Amino acid sequence: MTTLMCGAMSIVMFSVYRSFRREVHGLGHWAAGLMLLVCASMLFAVREAWPSAAFLIAANAALVAGIGLSMLGTEKFYGLAPSRRAYLLILALNICGNSWLLLAHPDFSARVALFSLLVFLFYARQAQLVWRYGERHFSNFFFGALMLLQAVVVLARGVSAVLHGGASVNLAVAGTPAGIYLVVANFMALQLTVGFMTMATRRLQQILERRSTHDPLTQVLNRRGFGDAYARETDNPRRHRLPLTLLSIDLDYFKLINDRHGHAVGDQVLAHVASVIKGALRESDCVARFGGEEFVVLMPDMPVQSALGVAERIRALLHEPNHAGLPSCTVSIGVACQASVVEGLEALLSRADAALYLAKERGRDRIELDAGALTADRTKCAAGIGTAR
Repeated sequence: MTTLMCGAMSIVMFSVYRSFRREVHGLGHWAAGLMLLVCASMLFAVREAWPSAAFLIAANAALVAGIGLSMLGTEKFYGLAPSRRAYLLILALNICGNSWLLLAHPDFSARVALFSLLVFLFYARQAQLVWRYGERHFSNFFFGALMLLQAVVVLARGVSAVLHGGASVNLAVAGTPAGIYLVVANFMALQLTVGFMTMATRRLQQILERRSTHDPLTQVLNRRGFGDAYARETDNPRRHRLPLTLLSIDLDYFKLINDRHGHAVGDQVLAHVASVIKGALRESDCVARFGGEEFVVLMPDMPVQSALGVAERIRALLHEPNHAGLPSCTVSIGVACQASVVEGLEALLSRADAALYLAKERGRDRIELDAGALTADRTKCAAGIGTAR
């Protein structure tokens, strides 16, 4: 039953790998590793019908290779280069050691100890990866705990083989220690796969959420993401005491850039402008692309005069030569400050856009302030809002 379930899980993982290989790494290695475990089980079954040392050596090699592939998959999942040399070295040690201890110097206890040590290294490495690189989330805790438990059980079997002889760990002989190990091994073969799939699902969920809230070209927020950021800010218990300022930014004559240099270069210019804007902001600020060449910046706890300084910095940075050889560009910026806590996002955006249109009308490459921004800012400051800097 475990063999059949491993085969089914291998197919499931391979299917997910085919669909999301660029988003979630390591699934292909895990799918291949599970299939090798199925092959190992079949080789062990064939050995019962036709006893042969070759089948036993091949079965053990397939088992170690499959477990090792799961380690490589976990390394790829965390964005690390797979330890292929270590993997091949451990696999070679397993094949050579098994061949020697089975053919030249038969010793079952030593074979069990060797196998346990080698696969312990694979399991321990994965537990270490989760501890060092894993997100503080249930999926990582679950997978890491399972991997650590498996490492301890495997090592305990190897130690038992050395201290008490092969009879205590021979899975073909009825006995309490061997029975416990057999139950745990079969259970963990599936649970470890479920644990890794849980982490992969969590990673995929994060990727899909980011896709729904971020612009794929510039990697800044889109309208939906900006709306979520604004909602979080307005839900802040301190929000009613702090000024909130908005910048509406639009590239000047962007159509001419597309016409003269092509849309590919135009896309690079947009990405460059987005990076410049992000570089001029604080960590608490956020920027979004509202389609085309328009960007919007949300700045909590930002008085108007300070916001004007940020806007001027963005405008000045875009005047500097860029290292990518992209055509130069300028921006027009409209600035608006939230008039009251009851003013919604649409009204604030409308006032920032009005200031932006005024900047366009007055010649572009300039900053204009919404008519009510200074009044709103002074009112809040007079009420003690946002004065602590």
